[in-house]
Amino acid sequence: MSVEKFLKQRAVKITVNGSYTLPNWYDAQGKLRSFACRTKRVSPFRMIVDVPVVGKVGERLTSYFEEFGKFDGCITDTMGGSFLLELEMTHAMREKFADKLTWIEKKQKDPSIREARNNPRFAPVAPHAMLTLADGTMQSCFIIDMSLSGAAVSSEAQPPIGMPLAIGACVGRVVRHLPNGFAIKFVETYKQSELARLISRKSKELQLASADGDPVA
Repeated sequence: MSVEKFLKQRAVKITVNGSYTLPNWYDAQGKLRSFACRTKRVSPFRMIVDVPVVGKVGERLTSYFEEFGKFDGCITDTMGGSFLLELEMTHAMREKFADKLTWIEKKQKDPSIREARNNPRFAPVAPHAMLTLADGTMQSCFIIDMSLSGAAVSSEAQPPIGMPLAIGACVGRVVRHLPNGFAIKFVETYKQSELARLISRKSKELQLASADGDPVA
């Protein structure tokens, strides 16, 4: 099915973080690499997923979502930074999944749910940004989540811990590796109102040298 046809079908807009593996993408140890992803529009039959590495139409993959569990499926269409995943499951599994979608949608609309921490993490509305590495190389990345002082990112690159880099115009250092990406600590704490504008910047004239301080574990 195409994305165009899916957009005309009944589905719900639900944001759920997850991870996925693609065929023939391996890490330095020869294991299949895991990338972060996030659902955008979901039905019991298929879903649009925002991703850092899109893959090809026809590729089968395995995905895992925090609130859904594990899915096998096939890419049936692609867009910039996302793909349409056809879900492979039994009739009984679809019925159970449909009930879960209804419950999660209600939960996400509940204003009483809040995360209690000094710099709460959140998923940006636009998850794709430009990553600038220490050598000036630029490539797209997928923001798993972020706070006013850092971000978790998934991309084709796997920069080493301690490397200075920038997401848009937000400069920082890699402070740890994650199962599906890496964590960045910004050199300064930004204001909530500034982040969207700074993250969206793609300038090559970023002062990575300002990240010379010690990384924060």
